[in-house]
Amino acid sequence: MIAALRGRLIEKQPARLIVDVGGVGYDVQVPLSTYGSVGEVGGELSLRVHTHVREEQIALFGFLTALEQQIFERLISVNGIGPKVALAVLSGIAPGDLVAAVQGNEPARLTTIPGIGRKTAERIVLELRDRLPAALPVAADATGPGGAVRADLISALVNLGYPRPTVEKAVGDVLKAQPSSTFDEALRQALGRLARA
Repeated sequence: MIAALRGRLIEKQPARLIVDVGGVGYDVQVPLSTYGSVGEVGGELSLRVHTHVREEQIALFGFLTALEQQIFERLISVNGIGPKVALAVLSGIAPGDLVAAVQGNEPARLTTIPGIGRKTAERIVLELRDRLPAALPVAADATGPGGAVRADLISALVNLGYPRPTVEKAVGDVLKAQPSSTFDEALRQALGRLARA
């Protein structure tokens, strides 16, 4: 079972990356949030991976943050939700917003995602309401300045090994100074602050 990949990005398309690891190219399907944050072709990257095995194929699904992977794995445990639909959900709504919609019993927020109808949205909310505890500590940060960007930044930086209290302060300072920062911009600034800390 492949759980993580670290290598060089050799091809990048929306929803699909090819990562060269020791001369072997791995085809990895990703949500748009990961696609938009991996950098340019030729650069190094690390992905958390969910290996999905079916009778006729093995598919790899990659994520930059633990929160994205946790939500993906919980989504595919919902009756009638496969990996493609789970990726569509993650591509259509930020992880923190998804957790907020599920915890707030707001299936209507999910119906704005292409391919997610009312019944599917209601099933996601019903089946995941009590199954997202691991996501809550990160998602709770989505209520402050920067919303979902804040949650993704904290998750990414904690996964890089920085202590959570230091990360929360650095991210809070960055998003307070520039609340409309994109993930990439805020990540660079937060890393700069953490390096000086």
